[in-house]
Amino acid sequence: MTRRIDYNHIAPAGARALGGVYAYAMQSGLPAELVELVYLRISQINNCAYCLDMHTRDLLKKGEKIDRLALVQAWRESGNLFDTRERAALAWAETVTRVAETNVPDEAYQAARAIFEERELVDLTIAIGLMNAYNRIAISFRNTPQAALAKASD
Repeated sequence: MTRRIDYNHIAPAGARALGGVYAYAMQSGLPAELVELVYLRISQINNCAYCLDMHTRDLLKKGEKIDRLALVQAWRESGNLFDTRERAALAWAETVTRVAETNVPDEAYQAARAIFEERELVDLTIAIGLMNAYNRIAISFRNTPQAALAKASD
């Protein structure tokens, strides 16, 4: 896989703008690990190898257990491995990411709203939108995952 365009070089102001939204999301008051789990789940849904690699590495550096990372995709079937807020965030991330299919039903909103305060839910939704944007950019311009770069240098 060869990178098509280095969008950070071609459109640095746009990349900085996205970085500003990322900084906002990470400083929003939502736990960073929760946001990173959501980013990982969104990247799984969108099949973004670059972001899957990056967020898995970030979560491992933050001390996340491999057991949980391995089961993010099957969080609904993972028993109590994920707490109530994590489960609500992952469910909200899935329905918002799949908006064309789900139309984000009232039941999904009500379930998320039962767990998150208004500001938290807005911030979480901003983070979800951002990761969907990053996934689309990375896939479109073929960002190479770190694992693939390391393999190529072997």
